[in-house]
Amino acid sequence: MRAWVHVDPELALARARELDRAELTRSGRLHGIPIGVKDILDTHDMPTSYGSPIYAGHRPTVDAASVAIARRHGMLPLGKLVTTEFAAWPPGPTVNPHDVSRTPGGSSSGSAAAVAVGMVPVSFATQTTRSISRPAAFCGVVRYKPSHGTLPTSGAKAISESFDTVGVITRTVADAALVVGALSSRSLEPPSELAVPRLGICPTHEWGAALPETVALFDALPGLLERAGARSTEVALPDAFAGLAAAQGTIWTFEIARCLADEHGRHRELIREPLRGMLDEGAAMPVAEYDAACDRLRECRAMLGAVFHDVDALLVPAAPGEAPDVATTGDPIFNRVWSALGGPAITVPAGLGPSRMPLGVQLVGPPGHDARVLACAAWVEKALAPAERKFG
Repeated sequence: MRAWVHVDPELALARARELDRAELTRSGRLHGIPIGVKDILDTHDMPTSYGSPIYAGHRPTVDAASVAIARRHGMLPLGKLVTTEFAAWPPGPTVNPHDVSRTPGGSSSGSAAAVAVGMVPVSFATQTTRSISRPAAFCGVVRYKPSHGTLPTSGAKAISESFDTVGVITRTVADAALVVGALSSRSLEPPSELAVPRLGICPTHEWGAALPETVALFDALPGLLERAGARSTEVALPDAFAGLAAAQGTIWTFEIARCLADEHGRHRELIREPLRGMLDEGAAMPVAEYDAACDRLRECRAMLGAVFHDVDALLVPAAPGEAPDVATTGDPIFNRVWSALGGPAITVPAGLGPSRMPLGVQLVGPPGHDARVLACAAWVEKALAPAERKFG
């Protein structure tokens, strides 16, 4: 699958032996659990290249904060996982484990593929626009992007002050809640017996980008949820949200040019397209355009209370459809709005498309309502099983 850029078996075994000698109570419930680390997060004992030749052989002296906290809890980093260049574009070498001619998504491609084939039970990933959601949907695994700021981003290569978020990819919602809950000192695990959640089905303003398999999935969702005991309602987003995906793109383009100003200025020839063009565009963007996009984002965030007034979570598309060709990472259109709003977003497997490739569905909520959205996601995860149900 070409999911890893660095694995040191001897280092991993030495650390595992240290953990064997430690008392279980010292590090808690995550003691000894292997974890893959996306190569956008610094590690003091492994190289970190951020997917860029500019940083070939780079050896940080300290861990990213989330990695350090994971070690403190007894987790065992096994190595560094492929990312796209600076967690943006273009694709890395990883392929989709279900069909090697197709993309695993981006930028957390290695993180999703490694979990999908059972190399690790959990991996660190990051999301600024679409970097955890699409890889999870395309590879048939669970993704949890917590509310912005739940896990620290210090030591992760910054590409957006407004949106960068550390999350995880796992095989189940319960595993994702366990890991992030422990690392953030929050109680996030879904209850074993969950009352039926109030679910809103929301095609979003970007629905025109949905492929036939996603249309078929969302046509079937009300019946599938009803048979599992739920009642769902259709929710339409306010008109202001129609421009939010574009606003997110504007904000990110402006901010990534600032975050990578030195790399862009001194090593422009080592940055590949389309990232190089994005940095050129961001560096030339008038600040008034950026400010107007930020105003649109603030306007939409102020409306979230009304959007979620009658529902616990929204079900929205995770991607246009099945994973496309490996030459691309796929269209981020269904992820931009929810990355911008900063709330929790969980992708769960939802069946198969016409080529028997995985499909996923996102559950999203307002910032700070992670436990509620995770509980809804665990319920939907169970309701949509078995995952081999075919759409389109």
